Amino acid sequence: MRSPLILYVFILTFAGLIFPGKVFSQEITDPEAEFLRVRTMAFDGNYAGAAAAARRLINGYPDYGDARILLGRILAWQKDYEQAAAVIDTLLMTEPDNADALSARRDISLWSKESTPVATDIRAGYFFDTFRQPYNRFWQVFKAGAGHRFDRGSASAGLNIGNINIGEPSPANVTELQVEAETWPKLTDKNYAYLAYAYSPGSYFPRHRAALEVWQVLPKGWALSAGLNYYRFDRNSFIALASVEKYIGRYWLSAKGFLFFKDDGPTTSLYINARRYFNDTDYFQVTLGTGTAPDEPFDIQADLMRLSANSIRLAYNVSLTPKLMMRLGAGYSSEEYKEGYLRNRFEGGVNFIYAIKMK
Repeated sequence: MRSPLILYVFILTFAGLIFPGKVFSQEITDPEAEFLRVRTMAFDGNYAGAAAAARRLINGYPDYGDARILLGRILAWQKDYEQAAAVIDTLLMTEPDNADALSARRDISLWSKESTPVATDIRAGYFFDTFRQPYNRFWQVFKAGAGHRFDRGSASAGLNIGNINIGEPSPANVTELQVEAETWPKLTDKNYAYLAYAYSPGSYFPRHRAALEVWQVLPKGWALSAGLNYYRFDRNSFIALASVEKYIGRYWLSAKGFLFFKDDGPTTSLYINARRYFNDTDYFQVTLGTGTAPDEPFDIQADLMRLSANSIRLAYNVSLTPKLMMRLGAGYSSEEYKEGYLRNRFEGGVNFIYAIKMK
């Protein structure tokens, strides 16, 4: 009585080894319905079951690109970034222009970077900003600090030493200190934030500086953010901001707007960013800006008084060694500092981050 059953199992197993796609595809008669079922399993948190079901779907329908993208994302949600990237790369070999696959690959790269083995680092940097009308002014900031990556995000703290040299008619050479702390917490799988606070007893740094920005990650590589910056000099200054971002293959594009609440009415500015990634960490970025509302934290006092501005900035981020990262930046802006009067303004800087402890 057992021999026919054993023979049937043997035949089925042998056929599955020789024609795996044809045998198992009979179990899935509606791939679209199965895709939706697998996606629901993943959204419900059953990653292991969803990954296994996605693999069965791909075995039965190897040309089903959306199923491969879903499997790649599921593996990434399980923090198996290497396998996730391999799944997406396999699809990109045959569909190099698949927008959804390119978006998934970019997300996986970003998530893997968030899970970098770097746990603790030290950092240092230098920044300068200068103009010559209506007087000569050279402002420079030396930075030193340390950072640490936690399970739910990263945080850093540091000391800034600012020196400003002002020419005639009111010459001055002043050095000030500022302490700062910032963090990038991960709120959910779709939300993260940026929080910062700085304090200085001087008069060229703001006495208090605080910032809050929250991001919402959307499908297909899109993201939105909104936030508020606060500065305290002799009065309180508030600058609201909002942005839209998009990953397209190796490119990151964003448009960020600022709204400055001045006593004589609000002013605005818009900054367009285009970043080209060469790998998970190295990139080149161009930023174009127009408007009066400030967007940078150090030289905020001079920015608050300008009437209009158009700017361009360049940035290059590169890993010099597995432990050492460098970021170079330079910028130029044409500003209307008084009605009908323009000045040229230049800025530049370099920052280093060195990992001293690995996970």
